[in-house]
Amino acid sequence: MSSPNRTIERVKKPQAIKPIADNRRARHEYLILEDIEAGIMLTGTEVKALREGKAVLTDGYGKVESGELWLENVHIGHFKQGNIFNHEEKRKRKLLVHHRELAKLTVKLKDTGVTLVALKLYFKGNKVKVLLGLAKGKHAYDKRATIKERDVKREMRREE
Repeated sequence: MSSPNRTIERVKKPQAIKPIADNRRARHEYLILEDIEAGIMLTGTEVKALREGKAVLTDGYGKVESGELWLENVHIGHFKQGNIFNHEEKRKRKLLVHHRELAKLTVKLKDTGVTLVALKLYFKGNKVKVLLGLAKGKHAYDKRATIKERDVKREMRREE
């Protein structure tokens, strides 16, 4: 017989992360200040299309409307066996974040020149997640400096 003061601790297994789409252009165009992970509300055919890897994040961005966070301009292709139940490819999709996170985001988004950019779309366990970046646009000279740093790092690795 066990004592009533004893509690059982459950050990969570690390969830496997399976990437779907990556927005590498965003890291070049913007300076990422902060990363935010959010869940996303999808229909069944959208999830099936994502399992096939049919997603494009290039122009995707987040927007706060009437107290809710939305993902816009993200293209999720049609599911081949979807028939008449297929989804609209570029529709607004609701993002799921905690209320406190949303309040912090709205304050940060009121700054000029700051936007939410979709960086990554991936499966975490069996749920689809979006990695959003709080981003500020880069100038041309910033982009050139980034390219120069990347080339220097590549040369250093080559010499090792």
